[in-house]
Amino acid sequence: MDDTVRAVILAGGRGRRLEPYTSVLPKPLMPVGDRAIVEIIVDRLVECGITDITLCVGYLAHLIEAVFNGRPRGAHMTYVHEDSPLGTAGPLRLVEGLDRTFLVMNGDLLTDLSFGDLVDLHRRAGNVMTIATHERRHVVDYGVLHTKPGESPRLIAYDEKPESSLTVSMGVYVMEPEVLDRIPEQGYFDFPHLVQQLLDDGQRVGTFPFSGFWLDIGRRDDYERALESWHAREEKHV
Repeated sequence: MDDTVRAVILAGGRGRRLEPYTSVLPKPLMPVGDRAIVEIIVDRLVECGITDITLCVGYLAHLIEAVFNGRPRGAHMTYVHEDSPLGTAGPLRLVEGLDRTFLVMNGDLLTDLSFGDLVDLHRRAGNVMTIATHERRHVVDYGVLHTKPGESPRLIAYDEKPESSLTVSMGVYVMEPEVLDRIPEQGYFDFPHLVQQLLDDGQRVGTFPFSGFWLDIGRRDDYERALESWHAREEKHV
């Protein structure tokens, strides 16, 4: 992949769902093995040839900057500070120089996704935005009853703990600069609002299905499962 693609890592969240862990560390600095999650993300980007990296930081930003200061990783690192929460898309309006294809990703995920393949598909498809997606199995932990309406509803079917498959966003996106025109100059603004605006405007938004390794650590249970999965994965590569 050419080295003109920039990356923006969203690392400003408070991480309240991960408390009490995040009472002392910002979510992107949660340790996995001997590195913080955001360190693993930066190293993966560099491996894929993306070396121009901006971190959008807020909560405990000084700790995130301290991790990278004085530790060369083959990347040019810059920081954008959120004085107040701006949502998942709002911080992008603070990043200067996003005048070419750029990648955006959450600072709390682990994946072996090839960012180069994602960017290549995005460009071939002519998308203004491409969202990396993953299939998630969802299990209902109860017996589900299907009934026929009436004064005394009649049972017509019974499913014990049914499963379904959902296509979910991985929190990794590739965008073109014109996407930024949809982000308001002030206030809180999330990615779902941005995507919906693009769709309403008839813009081409694509997806990149990915079935490989992907973990999100947004909640305490997710983080603990991520630790187990990561350690098991690392042992296989020893």
